[in-house]
Amino acid sequence: MSAKFLGVALITGASQGIGKAIAFRLAKDGFRVALNDIPNKDPQLRSLAREIEREHGAKTYVTLADVSNESEVEKMVVQTSKALGGLDVMVANAGILHEGALVNDLPSETWKKTFAINVDGVFFSYKYAARQMIAQGRGGRILGASSIAGKRPAAHFSAYTASKYAVRGLTQSLALELSGHGITVNAYAPGFINTPMIAGSFQETDDTVLAVMGLTKPIKYKFGEPEDIASLVSYLASKEAHYITGQTISPNGGIVFD
Repeated sequence: MSAKFLGVALITGASQGIGKAIAFRLAKDGFRVALNDIPNKDPQLRSLAREIEREHGAKTYVTLADVSNESEVEKMVVQTSKALGGLDVMVANAGILHEGALVNDLPSETWKKTFAINVDGVFFSYKYAARQMIAQGRGGRILGASSIAGKRPAAHFSAYTASKYAVRGLTQSLALELSGHGITVNAYAPGFINTPMIAGSFQETDDTVLAVMGLTKPIKYKFGEPEDIASLVSYLASKEAHYITGQTISPNGGIVFD
């Protein structure tokens, strides 16, 4: 149980995978945590909230919202701030991965849906978190989910790749805009992580997945775990990370070097 209170963190897409690991880690660090996902994930979020409260003694708040809907995101931020006492860390983690397809075979609806969640969702989360943090006047940390695909293009995943490059650009722009408010803005760009999203998209071995996407791997590389990303987010959300902004940091096992 953490004896510290570091502030309030809101994590989107928190019902599973990386988002769930981030919520656990930030609660352990001493944050009150708001847990977001779409309405049909409510049972998973409620269960997670109970686990966090039991294991870390952290106050939690479940906030259901579709991040691709601007009015729902605005409401999510306002309600979280009222319930938990403000907002100090926004983790715009929610995202989707579409089925692999060549650009000339990719349905337009797949492109639109991918951008609605992966880009619009991050934009809305950034926008309303920034408004809340500026109004509070106590600084803050804004973090978004990019991907290794936002560092190096992935064959057969054009919509996903483009969406994650967009997160990098948005993160850099907002970092410049918020520099005078004590608010840092960064993104994390995971490599292949052992999550339900990856498991649901790939049935192959690590080597085969990398080959399909036109990537190579270093010796003994294996898929990472959600906790590997949560540890990075923990640092970027901390006071010690005040000198880091506008960056997209990629824990990827050495597949891509910056």
